[in-house]
Amino acid sequence: MQKLLTWNILILAIVGLAILSSAGLIDAQKKFGSSYYYLNHQLIYLGLGLAAMFLMSKIDYKIWKKLSLLILFGSLVLMIMVFVPSFGLDLKGASRWINLVGFTFQPSEFLKLGLVIYLAAWFSGRDQRLENWSYGMAPFFLVLSFIAILLALQPDIGTLIVVSMISLGVYFLAGVSLKQFFGIILVLLIAIGGLIFIEPYRFNRIKAYLDPAGDPRGISYQVNQSMIAIGSGGLTGVGFGKSSQKYGLLPEVANDSIFAVAVEEIGLVGGVAIILLFLFLGFNMTQIAKNISDKFGILLVMGINIWIMSQAFINIAAISGLAPLTGIPLPFVSYGGTALISLLAGLGIVINVAKKA
Repeated sequence: MQKLLTWNILILAIVGLAILSSAGLIDAQKKFGSSYYYLNHQLIYLGLGLAAMFLMSKIDYKIWKKLSLLILFGSLVLMIMVFVPSFGLDLKGASRWINLVGFTFQPSEFLKLGLVIYLAAWFSGRDQRLENWSYGMAPFFLVLSFIAILLALQPDIGTLIVVSMISLGVYFLAGVSLKQFFGIILVLLIAIGGLIFIEPYRFNRIKAYLDPAGDPRGISYQVNQSMIAIGSGGLTGVGFGKSSQKYGLLPEVANDSIFAVAVEEIGLVGGVAIILLFLFLGFNMTQIAKNISDKFGILLVMGINIWIMSQAFINIAAISGLAPLTGIPLPFVSYGGTALISLLAGLGIVINVAKKA
């Protein structure tokens, strides 16, 4: 199972690099003066990520249980630092990045891994007290609420949705009652719904999803262009490197729209193959979780599984017109150093758990 998982990860990483090398070609030339800017930087990030994965695979995963509170605290400190003028970096009206001595990174990506570790540690030590409000629900709800406030202030509703799904998934797998579980879901839906409706651009994304033809040159532009790209690909695609939508027609071709460019070039067959690679990754991690008896290990593996699967399929659904656009990147494929490094570090932990299975 460990070898299958490792090969699955490497294949996804290679496929992601290949897709990015084509999808980001024109955008990179336009923004940075080099067609291979995205590819060259992503190669560096992949190297760092694989090094992190190798290191994490060698460290006994049980040590993270002891360090879980410290890891979460460090993640939250970094999240707060984005609002400090001397550290935070505003891009496109959002405060999501930190600039330290020339290095720019997104703390919310590290938060996802930190939160998984913390929740797995927290719930694995409270088997008999989850039904108790003081020991089970209240601390979980307070931590999630604080994280939600930080993400709403950035603002980063896409990450908030992923974090919520991670939290709900781990909470459910920990063995809580359905009453508590659905109570948390209701509160989260009300909170996220409120955040959507108080900001016009978020509400407009919902409208664009419900009526893509309503404003084709405005808020519906990205989803319409992505649908054109997907439709143009047909069954087998127009050919690798031959996308027309990446020539300034489709926004965010190297980020959340990258799946549309991939399907345009390699067709429905290629798109389904990418989806199957993600499903196989999720299946591998689920099998690893089934083969271990340690509750912390189970919650840790499944938390990372939920993180990757929810992010992948929210991105694919949104860019295919099956869900509102969220700005969530596609794991392994979209451009982004912090996301790739934290993702591979998390998978390194899963590999270590697999060794103990």
